[in-house]
Amino acid sequence: MSSLGTGYDLSASQFSPDGRVFQVEYAIKAVENSSTAIGLRCKDGVVFGVEKLVQSKLHEQSANRRVFNIDRHIGMVVSGLLPDARKVLDVARGEAQAYRRKFNQGIPLKLLADRVSMTMHAYTLYSHVRPFGCSIILSTYAEQTGPEMYMIDPSGVSWGYHGCAMGKAKQQAKTELEKVKVSEITCDQLVKEVAKIIYILHDEVKDREFVLELSWVCAASGGRHELVPKSVYEEAVQAGQSVLDDSDSESEL
Repeated sequence: MSSLGTGYDLSASQFSPDGRVFQVEYAIKAVENSSTAIGLRCKDGVVFGVEKLVQSKLHEQSANRRVFNIDRHIGMVVSGLLPDARKVLDVARGEAQAYRRKFNQGIPLKLLADRVSMTMHAYTLYSHVRPFGCSIILSTYAEQTGPEMYMIDPSGVSWGYHGCAMGKAKQQAKTELEKVKVSEITCDQLVKEVAKIIYILHDEVKDREFVLELSWVCAASGGRHELVPKSVYEEAVQAGQSVLDDSDSESEL
């Protein structure tokens, strides 16, 4: 940090002379250094894709997932510091359970996004805590209201999206996301598009091996958030690898 920020980055509750909160910027930087995660919303659901980097060949690949269930009808994907994300996950699940106990139905996604974003924002206001070093995307699907998707960053800002990305390749991912005509395709087709984008963004030179995590909440899943079926997953992985093979053959020419 430059001399301008010296002494003003010790507390999340302190502004610098030019109106910046450095602790929040540090948290956002932690997300930007993390693995890439994307969400795409089409006409019949939402698909999540995550590039989960493998730190060691001895690790269990199914451990430390970055895709979670909040409720039966709500899914969450995270990018950034995974321990921080687990705390946000507990908050979100607590809000969903409290709403279901009181009203005997699932919590609306907009309400859940507002409550989680308020909690994340509260951690930027007090000197005895620090901002969460993670960003999250929430999604749901209902036949009456259709698909919904919200992204929340460490500052607590929440927006609704048709397509969004988090992590180290966020800018490149946005370029690829804008090429997908989400209003014209279904989740079955969208899964392959998401896999292709993740494989395109992965840097084989700088990064380690990775595990592709794919989930959806859509009409095909009955409005439940779940990992995509094995057959669909394998087709998506093949589609992603074929994109890399095509690009390699073109570069050789």
